[in-house]
Amino acid sequence: FAQGTMRDISKRKQAEEELRRSEEKYRTLFEGVEDVVYISTPNGELIDINEAGVQLFNYSSKDELLRVNIAQDIYFNSQDREKFKSRLERDGSVKGYELKLKHKDGNPIFVTETGFVVRDDENHIIAYYGILHDITKRKHAEKELKLSLNKFRQAMESIIQAMATTTEVRDPYTAGHQRRVSSLATAIAEEMRLPKHIIEGIRLAGMIHDLGKISVPAEILTKPGKLSLLEFEIIKKHIHAGYDILKSVEFPWPIAQIVLQHQERYDGSGYPVGLKKEEILIEARVLGVADVVEAMAFHRPYREALGIEKSSRRDIRESRDSL
Repeated sequence: FAQGTMRDISKRKQAEEELRRSEEKYRTLFEGVEDVVYISTPNGELIDINEAGVQLFNYSSKDELLRVNIAQDIYFNSQDREKFKSRLERDGSVKGYELKLKHKDGNPIFVTETGFVVRDDENHIIAYYGILHDITKRKHAEKELKLSLNKFRQAMESIIQAMATTTEVRDPYTAGHQRRVSSLATAIAEEMRLPKHIIEGIRLAGMIHDLGKISVPAEILTKPGKLSLLEFEIIKKHIHAGYDILKSVEFPWPIAQIVLQHQERYDGSGYPVGLKKEEILIEARVLGVADVVEAMAFHRPYREALGIEKSSRRDIRESRDSL
């Protein structure tokens, strides 16, 4: 009998030692990872959290952190926890869910959370296991980048506007022409449902598509009568002049090429190269149609305005297939 008792005790001691070693391995892993690892109850109480969590949330100790209410003290907006809980309970697990949490002092923290539901034998939720990865630095960097891009965009827009104004000062008869062409081309592009990035390029190119006219003598630009062949050849050179000015500027769009091609025509009758069909950028095709319609619809030194209705019939009917 004594021998059997000793054997039972030995097995129990061996099991306890294995359990202790297992717990040590778990604790080493639990505390050793850089990300926050936690266990919580469904009602928002922390059961356990590693040292990384204490540091992330800026609490003085784990005991202090374990006394907080997750929804009120950890989440920046308590409603966000309800949304996360709903998805977690519906799917059983969630990976890479972005959340805005907060330090003990209230400052925001941005994390991605991976969570798992733990259920008992009767399928009742008894706990949540979660891992939080701090992305606050990344979020701040993204914000700074967005601000820098906005400043760059504003500066670029100001430069383009200054270029447009320079052209119109030398050619008062077409004052506002570039702005109107830009607006009309943008409207056409939107109606065609072109990508937003392309539409933005069309809008900006339209604002400076006649930039090269600063190289054309003012007496030719403002001549009230019909141009001679030589004068028209000089006018046509403004395309290359505009391209030469813009080609070295690193825009996010092919602005220089759009300006160079906006007098090309789908049937190859345009200039300066005589490109045809899809050889012409879609941005330049849209801008070309808008440019012709605007020119016919408004007053010029050598003729009165033809009007929107006439220009629409004559040009849009002939040009619609070119887009």
